[in-house]
Amino acid sequence: MTNENQNSSNQAGQTVIINQTEKKSNGVGTAGFVLALIAVFLGWVPVLGWIIWLLGLILSFVGVFKQPKGLAIAGLVISLIGIILLLTVFGTILGGAAAFL
Repeated sequence: MTNENQNSSNQAGQTVIINQTEKKSNGVGTAGFVLALIAVFLGWVPVLGWIIWLLGLILSFVGVFKQPKGLAIAGLVISLIGIILLLTVFGTILGGAAAFL
């Protein structure tokens, strides 16, 4: 009987289930967002700013197809607005310069 009591007490133990959630991150989208923010301040530097802005746009676009999408979408919007503003400003400057020629 003691043998049966020992076996039943070993099997009557509690089952512990550990459910750990993975924190998903989107490194490409985050990098695109950071580059887009940096490009807001350096976008007016002739070559460096343009390269950073283009890289921010590309990385944010790639990051939109991964989960989570929040920072990637924000980086994409910032990059697109910045590029439109940059092209508008330079188009206006070049148009004004061409009028004087």
